Amino acid sequence: MFVIALTGGIGAGKSTVAARLREHGATVVDADQLAREAVEPGTPALAAIRNRFGASVISDDGTLNRPALGAIVFADKVALSDLNGITHPAVGHLTNQRIREAAAADPQGVFVYDVPLFAESGGRRNGLFEYVIVADAPAATRLERLVDIRGMSREEAARRIDSQSSDEERRALADVVIDTGGTLDETLAQVDALWPALRERAAGSIR
Repeated sequence: MFVIALTGGIGAGKSTVAARLREHGATVVDADQLAREAVEPGTPALAAIRNRFGASVISDDGTLNRPALGAIVFADKVALSDLNGITHPAVGHLTNQRIREAAAADPQGVFVYDVPLFAESGGRRNGLFEYVIVADAPAATRLERLVDIRGMSREEAARRIDSQSSDEERRALADVVIDTGGTLDETLAQVDALWPALRERAAGSIR
């Protein structure tokens, strides 16, 4: 199993790259989805969050009240650190579980972990990822996409971009950069050209 991290700044078209890799046969797992699964009702992580932050962060239906929790942690660095100490190990456990499942199904397959905050969360530090793909587009292009496609105000879009790692920090982690600043066809062509090399690496990688 060849384990790849796919990352990129908000509005960079990372999801487009992930979808194309899935079409080629890669197993693609979304880090945001795992983060939601990690705190579903009945999970140890949700119980730990309730114990740390109180019943006010749990909705009437037993799910996590994300706005209430956000109001606490984004105003308190210690609280945010405590939350990360609960959720990051839980997400890491799910990630390893998904990799094991994918490897059992296809030991020579390609596993892509679609993770927006790869640079912010330590990048390659945990040694899990053998290869890093960065979807990259100029900040001005990404801002226009957030405004035109997602309906954000220019101010909100700029704040979202500025809150993430810089383009330079992401590129420094990359084994390959997919330039997503052009047309959709140009982006997909780059992914198509990369795929044979990923399959070749996967063919020699068994875990």
